[in-house]
Amino acid sequence: MPRPSKPLISRAAAVQASIEIIDSQGLEAFSLPRLAKHLGVQAPSLYHHFADKSEILSAVARHIAGASVVRPRRKPGPDWPEFFVALSMNFRQAILRHRNAAPILLQYLPRDLLIGTYEDTARFLLDSGVPTHLHVQILDGMETLSIGAVLTEAMRKPSTRATIFPNVDPESQPLLAEALAANELSSKRLFEEMIRSFLYGVMRNDAAAGNGAERRNAPPDTPAPEEPKGPWN
Repeated sequence: MPRPSKPLISRAAAVQASIEIIDSQGLEAFSLPRLAKHLGVQAPSLYHHFADKSEILSAVARHIAGASVVRPRRKPGPDWPEFFVALSMNFRQAILRHRNAAPILLQYLPRDLLIGTYEDTARFLLDSGVPTHLHVQILDGMETLSIGAVLTEAMRKPSTRATIFPNVDPESQPLLAEALAANELSSKRLFEEMIRSFLYGVMRNDAAAGNGAERRNAPPDTPAPEEPKGPWN
């Protein structure tokens, strides 16, 4: 398709307009003609910046899950897991602001958005005293847990503490109903504690494995080392 000689809109404006349409009218309402009308231009003007609709949706995914996610400021140190907890919470907030875009994110979300620059993050972990052999486990696990959990939540209707598991029948599912009644955590807090438990759990497991090897070679009277403590201890 021929392109107009001079662009009438910016790439950023087209992405923002696409998000506005999807947020307000749903993904099914989005199309290139609809976007062009929203911007007050003809559809060919979009081809100055995008090859096709797929490229626009990819840019939408990158903006929602990348540019709009606030990266927390935290110096390296023993509380390094809290940096990742804060980052995951910011990621969750950014995604849930645009629930209608969840199907786009499932298809087009680039892997490098949540963690950002892997080299910088690896340096942060190293400077925090995290052993190098745990870096891939931490980074991969963080992305898998955060992206999977948040997109799953975005695809569902918002829930309360009592409806985290929907349609629970106390008669046929008494144990699950009792568990829901006893639950004091919202979906937000459940997500936060899941991320925190994973991160501190990685360190606990690694310390336990290392300490086990040390204990086998230690004198019989050597006291057992203390377990590393998370924020809940």
